[in-house]
Amino acid sequence: MTTPVRVPFPVVDEVSRHCLQEEEPETVHIEVHLPGPLDQARLRKAFVEALHRHPRILMREARGPWYRRRYEWELTPEPDVEVVTFTPPGPRALRDARARALADAPPLSMSPPIRLEVVDSVLLLTINHTALDGPACLRVLATAAELYGGRDNAPAAPPTRPADPRQEAPDTRAGWSPPARVAHGTPDPSPGNGLLVTELPLPHRPEGSPYTVNDQLMVTTALTIAHWNREHGVRPRPLRITMPVDDRPRDTTMPIGNGTRLVEVPYAPRELDVTDMPALLRRTGERTRALKSLPRPQLGHGAALLTAPWAPVTARAALTRTLRRAAAPWTSTTLLSNIGRIPYPLDFGEEAGRAHAVWFSAPARMPRGLTVTTASTAGRLHLALRWSKALLSHGDGARLRDLFEHYLHTTEVTP
Repeated sequence: MTTPVRVPFPVVDEVSRHCLQEEEPETVHIEVHLPGPLDQARLRKAFVEALHRHPRILMREARGPWYRRRYEWELTPEPDVEVVTFTPPGPRALRDARARALADAPPLSMSPPIRLEVVDSVLLLTINHTALDGPACLRVLATAAELYGGRDNAPAAPPTRPADPRQEAPDTRAGWSPPARVAHGTPDPSPGNGLLVTELPLPHRPEGSPYTVNDQLMVTTALTIAHWNREHGVRPRPLRITMPVDDRPRDTTMPIGNGTRLVEVPYAPRELDVTDMPALLRRTGERTRALKSLPRPQLGHGAALLTAPWAPVTARAALTRTLRRAAAPWTSTTLLSNIGRIPYPLDFGEEAGRAHAVWFSAPARMPRGLTVTTASTAGRLHLALRWSKALLSHGDGARLRDLFEHYLHTTEVTP
């Protein structure tokens, strides 16, 4: 019998594995809307073949003794479970599937740690974020679309921008004190995460602007939270917004796993002045370019030390959880994950057609309690707000959506 290939957990996977919570599972949800129906047998065959085309996704957590120094992924030749399921249509079918995506993480003990649920013409992928991230699974789904529909799903070329010289991030003095938290709204008594998705127009940006749509979304997020906190009587404090940066190629060579690095974009309270929006956008553009250009480990230098095999994983897990609790006041205010323009057509052929909407949502456990995820498809912006029910209710989410829409419009500065 062939010994299965084992791969040590990378830093991101191990830190996530140390800090798992049943109340707020670490799941990523991807929701792809198609114009037409899908054939069950054909989709199952295409998706399983796509998994084999990207074999790093076929993995499960290897068993090991309590005193082991590392967690390891065990690669498997075939899936352990039926990955694709079809849910009967109904008035609550999609809503219930979304709820499952937030509440039920695919187990790490079964390969692969993802599932694909089909509701009418909607594909709903649920990912265990300890193992994988959204862009990696979207790459696998693009391969499945090509195998299913027989049409080219190669990624579009990224927008060309001049290379930015390495530069130091501007000092805003926001990092020396705990940042603002998102003010409590009307918490829901049930545990877990809530979700709201909506479609908005892409913001206008004058040609040659010194900022990107991502910078407009960053400003929108900062102004939305500042406004929300003012409404709830919270004294202004510096904001810090975590932004994932993904440098991986989007073609079939894309490494599968957790491949983004995290940077934090700071704002001092005095900066969030909508009376000079061009200046705010320009400063944000300078700041995000500087942060992207600086080399940095995915979770910073401290995480690499925590995950070095100097002690059994059980001991390091306890230490990691203790340090995370101690560092909670310094956790960033929120996370903005902008996937950007979906690089793949996600074209499933003549009957099912090409995706016209794609939503992502990232975990929203406390102390952040709120994540903002955006993507654009077919010239529209697809926004997902996800929150911890210990912080907000659905009505609070609707208010935050309205504020986001308002401030997104204010970033449309004309020359």
